[in-house]
Amino acid sequence: MNNSSSEAMKYTCPVDFLSLFSCPNCKSSGLTPVCSGPNSDSFEELQCEACKAEFPLIGGIPRLVDQDNYTGSFGYQWNIHRKTQLDSYCGLPISRDRLYAITKWSGESMKGQRVLEAGSGAGRFTEVLVSTGADIFSFDYSRAVDANACNNGSAENLALFQGNIFNIPFPNIFFDHVLCLGVIQHTPDPEAAFVSLANKVKPGGHLYIDVYTRSWHHMLQWKYILRPLFKRMDMKRLYRLVERMVTVFLPLTKLLKKLFGRLGARLMPIVEYSNIGLDPELNKEWAVLDTFDMYSPAHDHPQSLETVQRWFSEAGFFEVEVWFGANGVVGRGRKPE
Repeated sequence: MNNSSSEAMKYTCPVDFLSLFSCPNCKSSGLTPVCSGPNSDSFEELQCEACKAEFPLIGGIPRLVDQDNYTGSFGYQWNIHRKTQLDSYCGLPISRDRLYAITKWSGESMKGQRVLEAGSGAGRFTEVLVSTGADIFSFDYSRAVDANACNNGSAENLALFQGNIFNIPFPNIFFDHVLCLGVIQHTPDPEAAFVSLANKVKPGGHLYIDVYTRSWHHMLQWKYILRPLFKRMDMKRLYRLVERMVTVFLPLTKLLKKLFGRLGARLMPIVEYSNIGLDPELNKEWAVLDTFDMYSPAHDHPQSLETVQRWFSEAGFFEVEVWFGANGVVGRGRKPE
């Protein structure tokens, strides 16, 4: 079930992309790549010419945040399940369909456009994004960026970095498209995260998000009953517990879902996805991954549809659409020219 890889990460952030970064500390534009030695052509860090702050390049990836932060569980899970949710691994267009349903992209080339992906995980959506031909700037707060580099690092139109959604290292009004799927609820302040993302959208550009739904029946799920205990457990111990839970409860969960739909599935303390066409072994991988993802995060702050509508309105977006999707509340909007 474990599809982590010992393969060495082979990724180098393109130099022309590095020149577009701003300093997270003083906000000055332009970070200078510093070579590892006088006769070397490889970079070991980025340096801000204004405040002299230094940021390491580890595995070719700019690390613009402290390595120890509240997202440790995400780095852990995505480096174990590096491939699990990739369309190329599943053989199904699950991520592509979800992305295109939210963005309404036509599938035509987006070459020349800039796209910011906030919270990439192992790169399930990154894999689809790089195929558009756009310049993709993708980051995660956790070490999941290492898994993304293994999966998508060969793409020449991809700039990966480890960054903070509250301190995105680019100027405001910089991107044609900004998207954040499955992430905002796991930040300490989802509304502030939304505002930070909205600030990066160019006039005429688009913002796309989704967030867990807040309602009385969603709050009665096993997740919110068990999380207060489980999120405090050691990550490795919790992962082993989740593996055992999935082994025990998976057959009954599938039966209840077949008989009573999503309501039946909510009676069980795990999730599973046999309904979307996954084969049994891959369904078990997804079940372990997403059940661990339910219980382990430090933060889980669902939002109502009305709240997401307010966010877009207060940020001045138009052509706003907000609806209930399969993964929660989905929203998209366009910034005025």
